[in-house]
Amino acid sequence: MEETERLRGVVKDCVHCGFCLPACPTYQLWAEEMDSPRGRIYLVNQILEGAEMTPAAAEHFDRCLGCMACMTACPSGVQYDQLIEAARVWTEEARSEPAPALPDVPGVPSIPGVPGVPAVLAGRAARLRERAARAAIFSLFPYPRRLRAVTGPLKAAQRTGLDRRLARSSLPGRLSPVLGAALRLAPPPSAAGRAGASGAGRLPERVAARGPRRAVVGMLTGCVQSVFFPQVNAATARVLATEGCDVIIPRGQGCCGALSLHAGREAEAVAFARQTIETFEQAGVDAIVVNSAGCGSAMKEYKRLLGGDGQDLGWAGRAAALSARVRDFTEFLTELGPTAPRHPLPVTAAYHDACHLAHAQRITRQPRELLRAIPELRLVELADAGNCCGSAGVYNLLQPEAAAELGARKAQAVLDAGAPLLISANPGCTLQIAAALADRGEHVEVAHVAEILDASLRGLPPPVAAPR
Repeated sequence: MEETERLRGVVKDCVHCGFCLPACPTYQLWAEEMDSPRGRIYLVNQILEGAEMTPAAAEHFDRCLGCMACMTACPSGVQYDQLIEAARVWTEEARSEPAPALPDVPGVPSIPGVPGVPAVLAGRAARLRERAARAAIFSLFPYPRRLRAVTGPLKAAQRTGLDRRLARSSLPGRLSPVLGAALRLAPPPSAAGRAGASGAGRLPERVAARGPRRAVVGMLTGCVQSVFFPQVNAATARVLATEGCDVIIPRGQGCCGALSLHAGREAEAVAFARQTIETFEQAGVDAIVVNSAGCGSAMKEYKRLLGGDGQDLGWAGRAAALSARVRDFTEFLTELGPTAPRHPLPVTAAYHDACHLAHAQRITRQPRELLRAIPELRLVELADAGNCCGSAGVYNLLQPEAAAELGARKAQAVLDAGAPLLISANPGCTLQIAAALADRGEHVEVAHVAEILDASLRGLPPPVAAPR
């Protein structure tokens, strides 16, 4: 009841002014009130007052990217993130309930063009497919070892061109929209090549500071980041060490729980969060540096996740203590005050604001300051800098059509900027934007802030796309 009353208080903060509407990507796509933050807040209030979680309501919640652009736009300070997280838990609970039994009465409507197949049967089949897709996603992506195991066949398919032939055939999409989206988003073999060139590999448990030690920091390696972008983790560790940090990289760390938290899988998120807290408590570090926007956002919310109704209050205190030490990579470097000399990087680059960095963590100034401090790097802004690219955790797997449209808009903004290099701070954004550009037959090099700083510190050339 305490949680319900708290959520009712958050709902009451909304004055229905509509400032959130133009900021909301799904409202931009469909212009439907119930696919806007204001509309979803109305649905949350109805459910808090006892209304049933209907399939239609669940669909409107599922369509939300959770980008939190509405929170940046809201003049009343409505904590929409708390409402959508609660709504996702409700939809996940409803999704896990047994499917309704088939009626055994005559006259059940059939699907047009498929005589004899009851519509309710098709609905059950769709529900089972959705459950299977979600089960596959959450049994794979939060587990780096499992995710790494599937990259072998993927790389083989890419080397032989089988992935392109499958994509042209549209067979994967017909078998499963999730499979089709996953193949489209998979990083090309060139990404792995760049990882090797950057010295990425199994990182040691401790990377010693170069010069006088200024801090001892822990580093989260992440799930998708560690598998698809190990060069980003390697660059992060090198930059931190160059700036005088002992970097502790605990072997026992796993998923931080961000994917599960943002998808309403609360119990799963709690388990991952507790494991992460225990791991970094043992590390004995001053700060925990995170180079993935979604992960950092989730870890800063551990107190709320572990301090709700029925939670062990001892965990709430431990969660609050850990969250207080979590810093985004760019946030930490700015607070520390970078001192290592930068070499020139003669390149024009555009910076993409990851939603969980810009809107959820309100970090926009720090990455730009760090990049503008690099000699000869010219930073340009994207026209739609505050708009989501459509990645949003696993949104681009579960809502591929909407995600593809948002990705296409972001790709056009990148091309309009005319920069040969795009800089991001989140692995999901990197995959999404690169895939959207590839769909247009275009290629712009996409790199993490850490990679750019690392190149400048080491005097390496900037990563830019080869001429087509």
